[in-house]
Amino acid sequence: MKSYLIKNATIVNEGKIFVGDCLIEKDRIAEVGPTISVKSSDTEVIDADGCYLLPGMIDDQVHFREPGLTHKATIATESKAAVAGGITSFIEMPNTVPQATTVALLEDKFKTASETSWANYSLMFGGTNDNLEELLKVDPKEVAGIKLFLGSSTGNMLVDDPEVLEKIFRSTNMVISAHCEDEGTIRANLQQHLEKYGDDIPMECHPIIRSEEACYISSSKAIELAKKTGARLHVFHLSTEKETHLFSNKVPLSEKKITSEVCIHHLWFSDEDYKTKGSKIKWNPAVKTAKDRKGLLKALLDDRIDVIATDHAPHTLEEKENVYTKAPSGGPLVQHALVALFEMHLRGDLPLETIVQKTAHNPAILFDVKDRGYIRRGYKADLVLIDPNAPWNVTRENTLYKCKWSPFEGTVFKSRVTHTWVNGVLAYANHKFPNECRGERLTFNR
Repeated sequence: MKSYLIKNATIVNEGKIFVGDCLIEKDRIAEVGPTISVKSSDTEVIDADGCYLLPGMIDDQVHFREPGLTHKATIATESKAAVAGGITSFIEMPNTVPQATTVALLEDKFKTASETSWANYSLMFGGTNDNLEELLKVDPKEVAGIKLFLGSSTGNMLVDDPEVLEKIFRSTNMVISAHCEDEGTIRANLQQHLEKYGDDIPMECHPIIRSEEACYISSSKAIELAKKTGARLHVFHLSTEKETHLFSNKVPLSEKKITSEVCIHHLWFSDEDYKTKGSKIKWNPAVKTAKDRKGLLKALLDDRIDVIATDHAPHTLEEKENVYTKAPSGGPLVQHALVALFEMHLRGDLPLETIVQKTAHNPAILFDVKDRGYIRRGYKADLVLIDPNAPWNVTRENTLYKCKWSPFEGTVFKSRVTHTWVNGVLAYANHKFPNECRGERLTFNR
């Protein structure tokens, strides 16, 4: 493998920002320091003056749609887009076709990822109302965690039996990641809107149907159950300010039993955007008010929210352009997540140290990811270089997702990912993919 010496980079790592060099040898970070000399004629030197060097993002929630929904996306297409966006590792969700609710089906997906993924990968095992026996076979050193849908979404893997939920919470020490929306509340709200509008419900009604109340009821019940059973609970994609008060910042992340995540779209959009974006910002949970967005940002900054993710969940434009009841929820985000966060930094909303903490360090801590998430000697060389002064306009032509659209179309980002290394391989450089890259299966210190 070629060695790389990244010179004069502004390195953001472990709460510090400093100008220095980083040497990559084989698949590891060999050295980090103020000045590193070239040690071999085979070393490629990259002058990163004016650019930021970050540990690659570990995205703890993506839906890459393979198997069974590959007209929307594949592990190959979406992981390649992720690498172009500075995401070097991902954790994929189980609601595919078939659903990853047995160890055998989960391993089938791992096999596909091993053959086609550009980024490092792990998967979540899907809990259901009737697969506890299979769940107990999952090896915590080899699988990221358990995913539970406490509100229905794509694939309808709803777990709604209270006795089953409690058994799952009591039976595993693995991280239980939960989609929290109260199904009864959503169904009642939907029925009211169907009676008023029929199927063509205005998109602006989505956060009223999938309401603050629906989120809070479900999140608070899940947290109550976690406290009762001692389970390790991670609540995915918070979307309301009210929910943030359910979480604590009184102990370090490594000591927390109950943690939370916020996604890019809930930090960027608000309900005012439905008028222009329509179903392109229809997610579950719904994008809500500007007040909610502000509250989520505040909780992120004061460490009640631990992780930033994407919930990348592509659908075709044809599917998204249906009427409300037939337009699926979800959208593609991995290519644009880090630059959107950089944009928030440039407008004064997010310190760079926080971006790195919540996208790289904290996912590694939360899931006990081995040898990744930091710019440290001996760690895997998963790195991203970002130029903060390289404006570009998001268009369908430069969008890499298989679905070929983005909710950010028309947005001009001031920053651009210029280089991404995955396990020491330069997988992306200046709009091109110079080397074929295969990610590795994540392993966990458990």
